[in-house]
Amino acid sequence: MTRIDDTPKAWDERTQLTTFLDYARDTARAKCEGISEEDARKALLPGSPLMTVSGLINHLRWVEYYWFQVMLLGEEDLGPWTDEDPDREMRIAVEFPVGQVLDEYAAQCARNRELAAGTELDTRAERPIRDGLHVDLRWILLHLTEETARHNGHLDILREMLDGSTGS
Repeated sequence: MTRIDDTPKAWDERTQLTTFLDYARDTARAKCEGISEEDARKALLPGSPLMTVSGLINHLRWVEYYWFQVMLLGEEDLGPWTDEDPDREMRIAVEFPVGQVLDEYAAQCARNRELAAGTELDTRAERPIRDGLHVDLRWILLHLTEETARHNGHLDILREMLDGSTGS
């Protein structure tokens, strides 16, 4: 279900953080409504051959996985990327139906939404980021909101270039 606004139902910190993240997630999905399989796989920017609608959604799915399961929980990193192909999640997305990519993104978001609801905002990640700091859940929620919103801008541009769709 697509959100129509980002106004939280309550004004506590957790509700505000999760409302904005859910709004950004829902916006990403809304930007894919009605897209054809062919258009979802098209790379329109010569300098960014991996930037497809499917690639961006798959990237968002795996970014969610990475920050919650790998960094926060400390699970083994089973993402599709490799040292030789660090952007593989974007490259392989075009091999799957866009509906599957969207469903996997929705499932990952639902899992993470549930995890976040049962975890204190001050909970530190099991794994450190590059500078050795262990970020907390609050930082992860903010980071995912920023990352998703940034890629929503990319999705906006691609959809307008592909079929003239704007808005959402």
